[in-house]
Order: sequence, then C-alpha cells, then structure tokens
Amino acid sequence: MAKKLSEKQKEEIVNFFKSGKSIDQLSKEFNYTKLTIVRNLKKNLGETRYLELFKKNKLTTHSFKSKEKESKFNNEEDNSSIKNKIENNYDKELLNKKSEELLLFQNPFTEIVPLDYEIENSTQKDLSSIPICEVVFPKVVYMIVNNKIELETKFLKDYPDWHFLAEEELNRKTIEIYNDMKIAKRFCNKEHKIIKVPNTEVFKIVSPILISRGITRIINEEKLIAL
Repeated sequence: MAKKLSEKQKEEIVNFFKSGKSIDQLSKEFNYTKLTIVRNLKKNLGETRYLELFKKNKLTTHSFKSKEKESKFNNEEDNSSIKNKIENNYDKELLNKKSEELLLFQNPFTEIVPLDYEIENSTQKDLSSIPICEVVFPKVVYMIVNNKIELETKFLKDYPDWHFLAEEELNRKTIEIYNDMKIAKRFCNKEHKIIKVPNTEVFKIVSPILISRGITRIINEEKLIAL
C-alpha cells in the first residue's frame, strides 16, 4: 500500500508549488510519485487553481533555462572580445621580448572554459512507468469492456492525473485495471460491463498481442505499467 502524505507535508507541497517548484522537483524532494503530488495539489487547490499554477511554473522554468542559455552565449562573446582586444593592442615587439610573462596574463582569455551544465532540449524521458516484468499484480483485478466484450482503451492524455508526462507519452494507448469492483463501477455506463480477471499473470502473457494493437500502457491505481 502506498504511504500517505502527512498534513505537514501536504501544506509544504502546496506552498512550494505556489512558490514556483515543479512537479518533478516536489516528487524528488518529498520522495513520492508525481501522481501522488498532483492529486494532493488538485485536492487542496482545486482543478482550476492547480492548472493556473502548473502553466505558470512551466513558463517560469522555460524562461529560466532560456536566460541561462543566453547568459552562456553572452559570456562566450565577451571572452572572445577581450581576447581580440589583447591580441590587437599589445605591441609585437613587446610580445616577442616578454612572451613568457604575457602568456601568463593572456591564458585566462585565450581559453574559454565551458560552463558545467547542459541545456535540456531533449524530449522529457519516461521516468514514471514500470516495466511489466517488474510488476507484482494483485491476485484479482477488474476491467471495463464494452457490450461486445472488447477492451475499453483510452489515450494517456485522457487521464488528467498524468498530464505532467511528455507529449509523446500522452499519445500512448492504454487500458485500465481496477483492484476494487466498486471503483470500476464508478466509470461504467449502460454501454459497458465489468469483467473479473482471476489470473493477473495473463497480462504478461498477452502483452505482445496488446502491443500489436497499439496498446503500450496499463494503468493500475497510481502505477503506470509499460508493456
């Protein structure tokens, strides 16, 4: 069973989120899944306020990275300009006579040491899903199917709790399994029915078939399982 957040942690998470910390930062700092952090924020702030702050923090992070990149570029230009001035202003005769002394003076400008960081421009990596081979399923789960007993599939982007994932991940097809029939019934309508899966190892067996149908993720409570 997943550990629960204390009241103090809930309050701290909300305050840090309001001050501009991202979901990733809060997840690492408090050692809880991103989904747990998101659910707590939505519960305490409300869906509308959460989305406002989420967009604001995302823009702030992007702006900070852009400024870092611009600062690095400007520093390199300044160093290059200083180097050129030194080379042009010193008399050639003086350079020949005192080359050894001048080298000691010039060295800080002739070699530009790269800043010790990288700008993250790559697509966000998938750090939230668990490989199906590492998952220990409950003994029994429940699934929602349509009246023709066909799997009810959705895209990850249809689940608001997972919106912090990269766009590529959000476009993946997924199925959802439930540990409790009562919870599954909440998401059923007249066109659906619930089936019981008594042997959950079947998901590992049929994973190649699911993948062939474009289904690459399974949602089970707070777990995102990769096929």
